[in-house]
Amino acid sequence: MAFWLFKSEPSTWSWDQQVAKGDAGEEWDGVRNYQARNFMREMALGDRGFFYHSQTEKAIVGTVEVCQTIHPDSTTDDDRWECVDIRALDALPNPVTLDQVKGVEALAEMVLVKNSRLSVQPVREAEWALICKLGGLPER
Repeated sequence: MAFWLFKSEPSTWSWDQQVAKGDAGEEWDGVRNYQARNFMREMALGDRGFFYHSQTEKAIVGTVEVCQTIHPDSTTDDDRWECVDIRALDALPNPVTLDQVKGVEALAEMVLVKNSRLSVQPVREAEWALICKLGGLPER
């Protein structure tokens, strides 16, 4: 299993909207960055991810699961753009802010710190475990 981070502006697509989609999940559409798209091409069913509210909140607020692998993005006719579907799993009892992440030495190499503008990014297993702990999620 691989781990990822999905960024969204809450005014565009929020954690609450993701949760409301239930087990069916929702397309992670609208990504127009080749590197982010290529990361989605690497995803497998059951991969886990963090749901990150960008802009004003700048915090990891929940965890998600890839429930459909790469397919054409339904929001465009341009076949260069593809996406995966994700479903909400757990809200973090204690959202983990970008400032918190930046303040933890063990997370200094995280893509979120190094390339914070990338909307879909990989997360290392150790980073996943540490952020889950900081967020108050039990170890799985």
